[in-house]
Amino acid sequence: MQLLRKILFPVSLVYALVVYLRNYFYDKGIFSSKSFETPTICIGNLSAGGTGKTPMVELLVALLKDNYKVAVLSRGYRRKSRGFVLADDSATVGTLGDEPFQIFSKFSDINLAVDADRRNGIEILEKRSKPDVIILDDAYQHRKVTCGFSILLTSFGNLYVDDWYLPTGNLRDSKKEARRAEVIVVTKCPSNLNVDARNAIMAKLKPEPRQKVLFSYLAYDDSLTAVDDSISLDDLKTKEVTLVTGIANPQPLIDYLKFKGLRFEHLKFKDHHDFSNSELDILREKKCILTTEKDFVRLKDKVSNLYFIPVKHQFFDDGELVLKVRLQEFMK
Repeated sequence: MQLLRKILFPVSLVYALVVYLRNYFYDKGIFSSKSFETPTICIGNLSAGGTGKTPMVELLVALLKDNYKVAVLSRGYRRKSRGFVLADDSATVGTLGDEPFQIFSKFSDINLAVDADRRNGIEILEKRSKPDVIILDDAYQHRKVTCGFSILLTSFGNLYVDDWYLPTGNLRDSKKEARRAEVIVVTKCPSNLNVDARNAIMAKLKPEPRQKVLFSYLAYDDSLTAVDDSISLDDLKTKEVTLVTGIANPQPLIDYLKFKGLRFEHLKFKDHHDFSNSELDILREKKCILTTEKDFVRLKDKVSNLYFIPVKHQFFDDGELVLKVRLQEFMK
């Protein structure tokens, strides 16, 4: 795969040119970008792959929902529905997509909608729900909407400043577009990342004076959840465990489980994987399956002996407080 990526370097140059021209046309007003009356918060990244967008959306919902009427708008990647869909009691992974369904399962008291056309989705939410704030999931590159507050995520193991354009690298947007963010969060850091290392990353990112750079790591919960049960991670040490992942980068989870002394076989699938009947038959033969929350919402009605490990962003120092203050200032 790495060899193929290098061979496709000329294609990446064409992709880079297209990205440059697109952003240039938006910057010059040749392509129109629309602002909305409702405050909008965008969460996204410049590179393809997992940077922890869904846990970040969940964190923002938790920080805002007690004081504001919150709506979340997502594309609903790989859902089986079309157009605008507002989540309700009949919502499924098929109608929303796995990540939006995961969010709605936790926060059923908010308005959650999916629509590939973000403008259309915002307009309908404003008419139907009249939210105080709309969180746009994975919308950093969707410049048809001018967001009021943008949070850019970049993974510690693949900083956007070190990346290159698709398909040779993972960049799907220009590095200079980082300037549009109010907050940059370096995610998936080692939990023991010291101040000197953080300062070195800051020097590479070269944030503008108005931008705040925060650092976070993935904090896994040792209490594992099933449909109607929960056990501790230590309880799995005496069981025959199969780890099933259908996410972009399962390595942080693998590292954590090994650190905790868990022995397991790992069945790795691509991100947002749609499990076939034959694959489900294999999983049904496993004695105990541990998976991610995103995979759990797709598998829970099809496989038994299934547990997921909750995860959230844990910030270094007072990072969460800084983010909360920035959000409060924006919402004034």
